[in-house]
Amino acid sequence: MTPRTDFPPVRACLFDMDGLLLDTEDIYTLCVNMILEKYGKGTLPWSIKAKLQGRPGPAANKLFHDWAQLPITQEEYVAENTALQKQLFPSTKPLPGIPEMLGHLGRTRYWEVKDGAAADHSKTNGSSSQTPKRVHIALATSSHLGNFKVKTNHLEELFAIFPSHRRVLGDDARLTPGRGKPLPDIFLLALKTINDSLPAGEAPITPEECLVFEDSVPGVEAGRRAGMRVIWCPHPMLKKEYTGREEEVLAGRTGEAGDVDLHQVGEINDGWAEYMLNLVDFPYEKFGIVIPPVEVEQEPCMKEAAEEEVSIKEA
Repeated sequence: MTPRTDFPPVRACLFDMDGLLLDTEDIYTLCVNMILEKYGKGTLPWSIKAKLQGRPGPAANKLFHDWAQLPITQEEYVAENTALQKQLFPSTKPLPGIPEMLGHLGRTRYWEVKDGAAADHSKTNGSSSQTPKRVHIALATSSHLGNFKVKTNHLEELFAIFPSHRRVLGDDARLTPGRGKPLPDIFLLALKTINDSLPAGEAPITPEECLVFEDSVPGVEAGRRAGMRVIWCPHPMLKKEYTGREEEVLAGRTGEAGDVDLHQVGEINDGWAEYMLNLVDFPYEKFGIVIPPVEVEQEPCMKEAAEEEVSIKEA
C-alpha cells in the first residue's frame, strides 16, 4: 500500500524505558544467564528473549519459566533474579542520544510559556510553516515500581522530565491486570494522563498525534493497536532476530498478542511506524516538532516555568 504521509504534527511522545531510555536489556540477560548457568541450562536465546521484552513482569516470568524448565519454582526464580537485579541495575546508564532528546523535548515548553514566541516563529519561517507547539511527554513502562526505583534512583535528573502523574508503570492501579503490552492499554492510559493535565484551553491530544518510542516487538504492537505512530529502536540482536520480518513488526502483525482482531493493528508499509538504529540526532522536523534553540533556557519565562513545575511535583 502507499504509505501515509499527511500526519498531523506530533504533540505527545510516549516512551518505553528498558532498552529504549536505559541500557538495561544486557543486564536483564546477564542476570538470567547467571541463573541458567547455575542450573546447567545454557544461555537465553534471543528467540525467547524477544518474547519476554516489553511484557509485564508476571507475564514475562511465566513465559520464561515454561521455556527454561528450571528445577526451582517460579517464585524461587523470581527471588534469585530480583536479588541479582538489585545488585546490577544501579549501574544502568541512558542509551545514546537520550539525555539530549529529553532535553530538546522539554525545551518545547517555550512555545507555551513565552507569549508570542510561536506566532513569531511562524512569521519568520513563512506562511507555510505550522505554528510550533509544546510536545508533552509521558513514560509507559512495564517495570513495576520497585524495579523502576532500582533502575532510576541514581538518574533522578534524567527522569525529572517525566512528571509523576505522567509516569505509567506496569503495576499502576489504573491498569487492568493482565492487559500489559502487546495490548494497547498502557499507551492509552499514558495519553490520558497527558490530556487530563493539559493547560486550560489546549485541545485534547488524539492518538494519531502521539509518537511512541519502543525497542520491543510487543511494545511496537501495543503502540500500533493504540492507533499511534511508532519508532522502533531495538537492540541489535533483536533486530537480527527479526531479519526479513521488519515490516510485520512495524505493522504490529507479528502475532505477539495471540489471536487478535487484525483491524486493530496496522498494515504493511502503511507509514505509521519506522525503524531507527538509535535516537541520536533524531529528525524532529519530520514529525512536525520544532525545537527552540538552547539559549531560550536562560529566558525568565523558562526559569519561572521550571520553578512552577518543581512546586507542583513537591505538592
